[in-house]
Amino acid sequence: MSTKNELEYLLKSGKVSRRDFIGRAAALGVSATMASTLFAGSASAAPKKGGRLRLGIAGGSTTESIDTATLPGFMAQQLSFGQLRNCLVEIDANGKPVPELAESWSSSADAKSWTFKLRKGVEFHNGKTMTAEDVIHSINHHRGKDSKSAAKSLVAAIDELKADDKYTVTFNLKEGSADFPFVASDYHLGIVPVGTTGKDMEKGMGTGGYILESHEPGVRAFTKRNPNYWKEGRAHFDEIETIGIEDSTARTNALKTGQIDFMNRAESKTFHLLGRLAGIEAIKTTGTKHYTIPMHSDQAPYNNVDARLALKYAIDREAVVKTILRGHGLVGNDHPIAPSNQYFNTDLPVREYDPEKAKFHMKKAGLSDHKFRLHTSDAAFGGAVDTAVLYKEHAAKAGINIEVVQEPKDGYWDNVWMKKEWTFSFWSGRPTEDWMFTIGYAEGGAWNESFFSHERFNMLMKAGRAELDDTKRRAIYYEMQEICSNEGGSVIPMYASDLAGASSKLGHDKIAANWEGDGMKIAERWWFK
Repeated sequence: MSTKNELEYLLKSGKVSRRDFIGRAAALGVSATMASTLFAGSASAAPKKGGRLRLGIAGGSTTESIDTATLPGFMAQQLSFGQLRNCLVEIDANGKPVPELAESWSSSADAKSWTFKLRKGVEFHNGKTMTAEDVIHSINHHRGKDSKSAAKSLVAAIDELKADDKYTVTFNLKEGSADFPFVASDYHLGIVPVGTTGKDMEKGMGTGGYILESHEPGVRAFTKRNPNYWKEGRAHFDEIETIGIEDSTARTNALKTGQIDFMNRAESKTFHLLGRLAGIEAIKTTGTKHYTIPMHSDQAPYNNVDARLALKYAIDREAVVKTILRGHGLVGNDHPIAPSNQYFNTDLPVREYDPEKAKFHMKKAGLSDHKFRLHTSDAAFGGAVDTAVLYKEHAAKAGINIEVVQEPKDGYWDNVWMKKEWTFSFWSGRPTEDWMFTIGYAEGGAWNESFFSHERFNMLMKAGRAELDDTKRRAIYYEMQEICSNEGGSVIPMYASDLAGASSKLGHDKIAANWEGDGMKIAERWWFK
C-alpha cells in the first residue's frame, strides 16, 4: 500500500487526526490549505457503524443454493460472495486485482506457476484459523472429473495445487495464464473451511464480514456482522436483510416507501424518474454487462451457421437499445467482449439490421418455413419479454417466423436456461477476455449456454491465455470476437448499463462496475451516513 493510499485509508476509517493528516499530507507535497480542504471533505464522509441494511434483490430462485459451485443468480451470488465469504483476490473499484485473503502473489516468467502468500490470523465464522489446507479444499471443490461446478472450466487449467507451507499455496498450471489473479477473484472461488461439502455449504461458513442467521432461497436471508472480521474499515452494518423481489415495480415501490434501502435492476423506462424522488439516489454504472439470446448450436436447426446468421441479421439492435434500454446501453455485435474491455475489437463492423440478408441466409439454410420457438422471461432481465416481442416483429419483415414462449420467472435459470433450445440470458461480463470466453464459450464449459464448439476458437483461447506479448494477444482476441460474431451460437444485441436505486441515507465511495451492486460488495463497502 502506498503512502498516499495508506493516508486516505486512515482518514476514511477515522484513524488519523486533522493535525496528523495535514502533517503527513505536507510530506507528500500537498499544501496546508489543500490538505485542510481534503480533510474536511473526507472526514465528513467517514463510514459509520450500525443499522440494518435491507436489500431488495432481483435474480433469485426458490431452487437456488449458496454452494460455491452453483450460485446461479444474483441473490445467491451477493449473499455468498458479498457477505459470507472472501476470495484470494478482490477486484477494486477501478477494475484492478488487489490482495484479499492472499496478501501477495507472484508468478514464474512463463505465467505457468503462481504462488499466493496467505494472510495470517484470518478466522472463519466458527473460529477456525484459515490456512493453506482450506484454500486447497475450496479450489478442489470445483475440480475433478465429477464436478458440476460452474467454475470448472476456470480451474481446469490447474495441473497441481499444493501447500508450500501453512500460509503459502502454489498453483502449477497446464499452460501459462497471464490473467490468473483475476480468475482467483471469481465469486465461485470463495474460501470455506476444509471438509465443507454438500449440505454444509448451505450454512454459509466463510471468512466474510457477515455471519448467516437464516436463509430461505430466493425469498429472504438474514446475516449479522462478523465481530472478528479481519478487514479494517469494512462491513459497517450491524445486520443485513436480503429480500427477493423479482417484480421491478414491486422493488421500486418498496424503495419509494422505505421498505428497502437498495434495489438492483431498476426499470430503464422509469429510471429517469427515480432520481427525481426525494431521498433516493439513482445509480448508473457501465461495465461489461450484456444481454444474450443463446441457441443450442449443437442441434438442428441451430447447428446451421446460415440459420444463426439469419437470426442475427433479423433483429434491429438500435431499436432494441432505444426501446428496451431507453438509451442506457450500447448496440451489441454478437460477441461478449464489451467496449470497456482491454482488447475490444474496434475494427469489427457492427452488424446492422438487414431483413434481406436475413432472408438470404435463412433460404440458404433451407429453413424459410421453419417456426423458431424463443423461450423468454423477465427473470432473464427486465424487458426480456418485450425484447422477444420486438424481435418477432423485426424478424417477420424477413419472412422469419418466431413464436414467443413466455416462461415463469421462478425456476427460469434451472428449468429453461440451457434446457430449452433458444432462450434469453444475461451476463455481468468478466474483467478479462480470457475469463469471459473460458466460462461462457469454451467447449465443455459449464456455462457454455450456446453449446458452442469451434476448433480454431478453442486453439486461439489457449494461445491467448499464455501470450504475454500485448500486440500478439490483441490480435488473438480480435479474431476470437470475429469468430463469435460470425459463427457463434448467441445473438447478442446489446450491452446494458447497470441501473439501481438506493436510499440517500446510504454512503459509499466510487462504485465498482465489474458486477452489479458495487461489485456485489455493497454489504461490505457501504454504510449509513
